[in-house]
Amino acid sequence: MKKIIVYSTPTCPYCTKAKIYLKENNFDFEDVDLSIQKGRVREMIDKSGQMGVPVIDIDGKVIVGFNKALINQELGIS
Repeated sequence: MKKIIVYSTPTCPYCTKAKIYLKENNFDFEDVDLSIQKGRVREMIDKSGQMGVPVIDIDGKVIVGFNKALINQELGIS
């Protein structure tokens, strides 16, 4: 099983869409709510080079934004 981390905020609609999509496809993931876990913002920026959310880390492959095609590719969803 792949390790998935979703860096998100509660006000981000694309973060919500990404998490719903992962849940609908039965993938477990760690939800890093940056509004609460402020100490992990630097971690996200270091991984992605971006300050916007969502940032999705799938076994070290970083996807910025809710890019369903890239998520599907990394998770083997057809």
